[in-house]
Amino acid sequence: MIPPKPAARPDRVSLWRYMKLFRQDILSAQPARLYRAWMAEFRTPFFRSYLLNQPDLVKTVLKDRPMDFPKSDRIGAGLRPLLGNSVFLTNGADWQRQRRIIDPAFEGGRLRETFPAMWQAALAARDRLAGQVGAGGAEVEVEEHASHAAADVIFRTLFSIPIEDALAQEVFHEFRAYQRSQPILNLAAFIPGPRWMPRFFRRETRAAATRIRGLITRLTEARQTAIAAGTAPDDLATKIMTTRDPETGQTFSASEMVDQVAIFFLAGHETSASALGWALYLLATHPEWQDRVAAEGRAASADFASISKLRVTRDVFRETLRLYPPVPMMVRETTRPERFRDRAIPRAAQMVLSPWHLQRHERLWDNPDGFDPARWQTENGRTCGREAYIPFSAGPRVCTGAGFAMVEGVLLLALLLRDFRLTPVSGRTPIPEAHLTVRARDGIWLRVSNRKDDASGESSL
Repeated sequence: MIPPKPAARPDRVSLWRYMKLFRQDILSAQPARLYRAWMAEFRTPFFRSYLLNQPDLVKTVLKDRPMDFPKSDRIGAGLRPLLGNSVFLTNGADWQRQRRIIDPAFEGGRLRETFPAMWQAALAARDRLAGQVGAGGAEVEVEEHASHAAADVIFRTLFSIPIEDALAQEVFHEFRAYQRSQPILNLAAFIPGPRWMPRFFRRETRAAATRIRGLITRLTEARQTAIAAGTAPDDLATKIMTTRDPETGQTFSASEMVDQVAIFFLAGHETSASALGWALYLLATHPEWQDRVAAEGRAASADFASISKLRVTRDVFRETLRLYPPVPMMVRETTRPERFRDRAIPRAAQMVLSPWHLQRHERLWDNPDGFDPARWQTENGRTCGREAYIPFSAGPRVCTGAGFAMVEGVLLLALLLRDFRLTPVSGRTPIPEAHLTVRARDGIWLRVSNRKDDASGESSL
């Protein structure tokens, strides 16, 4: 069974039609030829855009010369009401300083320290789902559960509070409102202009962003007080707020920390929820892989070392990220004239790196649209994994939480599939579309039932 993907648009459409499609869903606004092209050009009256699929060109932009291709503000402008001047949006010296402070919190040793909080969040997710499913099973919208679980992981690891905390619940619900109201693009994506130019955000988008930032401010101010009193827990927030830039000796200011926490919630919650939801769907439609993940899940434990034994589950999650990368496109900008594939590219052109197209490219991957976790043990999978797999970006700007996300996703999958069996719901095939992340248009509905232990006939719950 081939997993669903959006229908492509016709090759030629008007700029107005393209803008309308793009605003509704970035994926179905693209033509089918992008799954075969090494490079494609798109022109507007205001700028030129080039999508790059050729692996060596992607490597040039992301790894070899990243400072020559800073992040474009065309996408960032739409996120600035929420993310401010966070590490996701900055460039140059500002970005380098922010990464010097943030990166130590996500180094390898810290994963082991945050794992107990992840484990508790995974058990809580299992218990919430069990409460809804009951003894006879039920049809469940699993994207909502995935979102809830991912948010719980963030609250527990960042601020040492479960999602049941009242303030955590407020932040969670406001993020869901923001995700639904915020298209990936606004007018600034097509018409260049200075920062002060009106961006015409929806009223509900601005209101949700204001409320979220107010809630995050309360969390960070409370943590600052605890740090000053010497009573702060040793979690990610404390680590980031007390880390000094090794070059300047400065820590983040209160307002800077609000920006960074906002992107941690967006990147760590939205992207993880997207990946987990699609992984559950793919396993529901591929029961042979579901049973293998469930078998591995029975060996999982609260010991961090047990994660290394979940090899099949890890390949399933990697394959999910290949087919449904949470962030489908990244946009960089040229700082000088370039020449790619014998084509002159002007300064200030938009260079689009699309994990969605690169990771389904018909000239690179075997069975590009198929769900096949076993590919990661083949030569094609290993080669493309090095050259054409960028769900977390690549190079110096690779997602600082990539390792965190891989542990979180694998753990949640293993524990949920250990205790539940998933089957598709007839007539409810999810249709992927991209807003802030790749989500299903009407959610992901699955039938969830308690998985019976093969040996005893009793539920493992």
